[in-house]
Amino acid sequence: MTLPPALPDPPPADPLHPGLSVFRHRDFAVFWLARLSLTLAVMCEAVTIGWQVYAVARLTHSVEQSAFLVGMVGLVQFLPLFALTLFAGEATDRYDRKIIMMSCLGVQVLCDIALGVLALNPHTALLPIFLIAAVFGVNRAFPASSALAPMLVPRAELPRALAWSSLAWQSGAVVGPMLAGAFVAISPTVAYGAAALLYLGAILSTSLIRGETKPAHNGGRRMDLIKEGVAYVWGNKVVFGAISLDLFAVLLGGATALLPVFARDVLHVGAGGFGVLRAGPAIGASTMAIILSRRPVHRHAGLWLLGGVTAFGLATLVFALSNWLVLSVAALAVLGAGDMLSVYVRQTLVQIATPDAMRGRVSAISSVFIGASNELGEFETGVMARWLGPIGAAVFGGVGSLVVVGVWAKLFPALRKADRLVED
Repeated sequence: MTLPPALPDPPPADPLHPGLSVFRHRDFAVFWLARLSLTLAVMCEAVTIGWQVYAVARLTHSVEQSAFLVGMVGLVQFLPLFALTLFAGEATDRYDRKIIMMSCLGVQVLCDIALGVLALNPHTALLPIFLIAAVFGVNRAFPASSALAPMLVPRAELPRALAWSSLAWQSGAVVGPMLAGAFVAISPTVAYGAAALLYLGAILSTSLIRGETKPAHNGGRRMDLIKEGVAYVWGNKVVFGAISLDLFAVLLGGATALLPVFARDVLHVGAGGFGVLRAGPAIGASTMAIILSRRPVHRHAGLWLLGGVTAFGLATLVFALSNWLVLSVAALAVLGAGDMLSVYVRQTLVQIATPDAMRGRVSAISSVFIGASNELGEFETGVMARWLGPIGAAVFGGVGSLVVVGVWAKLFPALRKADRLVED
């Protein structure tokens, strides 16, 4: 498969700030702004919908039953993601990625407007909220954003670009939950309105990208192209091991789905404290992303990946057993840093090894694993909370993540021994 021509090399980077060279590319700079605005919107939206579902459920259900219903939000997002992702990935390799990304953002604006109207009634039914959450899952099936970023910088700068792209996400994830907590304290409708405005900002920034964003497409039958992407991922055991490790570790360790429960009924810190808790993982992840943007992982990539997931599991255990807000936030920050490290290694492996013409399909397959780990992780945590209570569910998740690390280190020796991630 022929790769597209490489972009011209940028001017030499400022030696004091070597990681900033990617921003010499105008299209990447505006994409970074779009990703930041998008993340703020997603976080504001996620915090608000979790709080709204839990608040409505608590009017008629117990703590355990309400926690289960919060977990159901993850399930209804994952099901359409799982059903459509391979076809969405093939479409991302066939059509203009910028147009796809802007279209998905436009749908999110409409969804937030609808949620804001529903939130005007504190006794609203949960079914419409779940249906709109399912539309979120449809949108997330399209990996246009992750497939677009590598088109905007030279291949040699891709690791730094991915770190900065992750930093945009994590920076928004730090600020977004705290903003959402403040907005939710006023009204969920206000929070949904803020999310809609942020999505509009992301649409505007994305529209400013001027480079070619439609991938080179060699034609072929849709199903054949989908099978080609699946075969690539299955045949590369390092890539398959990395994304499946993320799947099972986060699937079991999804304690963040229980944050509304911990904020309200364990730590007793209310909506403001909920926003602080939501920001905890992003604080750690942002710190790790800044480090990686300046000092990318060069050697022993497999061990770094396994170490990141180990830190994730241990921090989940500390969070589960804490009854002090400061310690809980610190544990969530370590959790976020470990997750960021593992995500960075996995994303860099996938993006560098994959030809641009296949990035949509491979990113789509990766997004199934990510979606399963996040959305199904929320569902699994909700089920465990129904059986074991919120603290027991979080303990179960932390122990499960640590077990997964040991099993994957044994099952995927090539992943454990993976050495160079980027060229020195």
